[in-house]
Amino acid sequence: MDTLFRPNVFSNYGAAPLEKFGGYFHFPMSFYLAPLSFEAFGHFWVVRAQLGVGSSATVYHVNSGVDAAVKAFQLDTESGEYGFHKERQALEALQGHRNIVTLLGVFANAGTGRRPTPCLLLELLDVSVSELLVWSRHRGHSMWMIQHCARDMLKALAFLHHKNFVHADLKPRNILWSAQEECFKLIDFGLSFNEGNQDVKYVQTDGYRAPEAELQYFLAQLGADTGVECSSAIDLWSLGIVLLEMFSGYKLKDLTRSQEWKMNSSAIIDHIFASRVLDKPVFAMCHLRDLIKSMLYDNPGKRATAEEALCNPFFSIPFAPHVEDLLLLPTPVLRLLNVVDDCYLQNDNAYEDVVNDMRMECRKYGSVVSLYIPKENPCKGQVFVEYASAADAKVARKTLAGKTFDGRIVVATYYPLSAYRRGHLYQTVL
Repeated sequence: MDTLFRPNVFSNYGAAPLEKFGGYFHFPMSFYLAPLSFEAFGHFWVVRAQLGVGSSATVYHVNSGVDAAVKAFQLDTESGEYGFHKERQALEALQGHRNIVTLLGVFANAGTGRRPTPCLLLELLDVSVSELLVWSRHRGHSMWMIQHCARDMLKALAFLHHKNFVHADLKPRNILWSAQEECFKLIDFGLSFNEGNQDVKYVQTDGYRAPEAELQYFLAQLGADTGVECSSAIDLWSLGIVLLEMFSGYKLKDLTRSQEWKMNSSAIIDHIFASRVLDKPVFAMCHLRDLIKSMLYDNPGKRATAEEALCNPFFSIPFAPHVEDLLLLPTPVLRLLNVVDDCYLQNDNAYEDVVNDMRMECRKYGSVVSLYIPKENPCKGQVFVEYASAADAKVARKTLAGKTFDGRIVVATYYPLSAYRRGHLYQTVL
């Protein structure tokens, strides 16, 4: 396939995060990059970091002037070559959807090994929902964040189910944020299959496994053949659990495996929502609760499809992001607070001087597309800087946050690009 390049930022791509050894990233011998660089598609790529390791593949952050990710499949494992062909087939068939990771190219890296290593070149994404859950532990996420994730994932599932694919491993680690496109994307299609042609016995990750997949898994361990295949409904179950975890702020693996859950999951969901009634809008909670329940019927035939779930009234409610959301989810737009004094906004010449000074300062960290300082509320005196890329915005935020201007300590967050371009400047919820 044709190779496309565009800058982005990185995350774990569904693989387990790695620890550093002595300040350096450990590169397993199973990936044959020599020494830490390679050539592909006419470009010289440098390996910046190892992002994660799975059972059959290792993921790396690479750069050739722009950032990307390489998923290198380990042929010395039983599932390595099989996983490569399966994921390549799925990604090539599913390209073009905004909420599915983009496959940029396929190549074999000769390296120093005896056999070339099959690799997928992928767009580089940012933070995963798994990481977001760690940061919001026991507090839960805002309705804005949950709605954003739910809508994006349901759109992805509606698309791939229409294409007759079942993802079969939807979990927080496989949902990543695209800072450049300002959306969540679905990754890791190593367990995916065409509906009606399930070719693996073990699907889904423990804690996000639908009841029918759990039964299939149990019987397979006993050596029994059920003759029953899983359907696209298993993906809706997994998403329902992910959204319930985002709302509650708790991992629910032990709860969903308990006898109490099996006896009356609906009452447990009601209890979880009732415990948050003081810090969430009640009418929105009711719609979200019903949306989640529609995905978590034990009977897969009763579960909502992705297209049906998208019609839930929950998605018609406008939410504003919390400040925490704008700290966790990078975008190409930076918002600077506590920078401009009101007196500079009342005089046109002083205002233009401030705008020019801020533009010069912000250009030190990347290409500035536009800069705007509102003279009136709700965002009076705040500085909005649109960078050409989210990577530039990340560099700028890292440098500017906490910096002192005119005796003021700068507070820096990101801001939704779509809202900024519409001129929609809202007061974020604290």
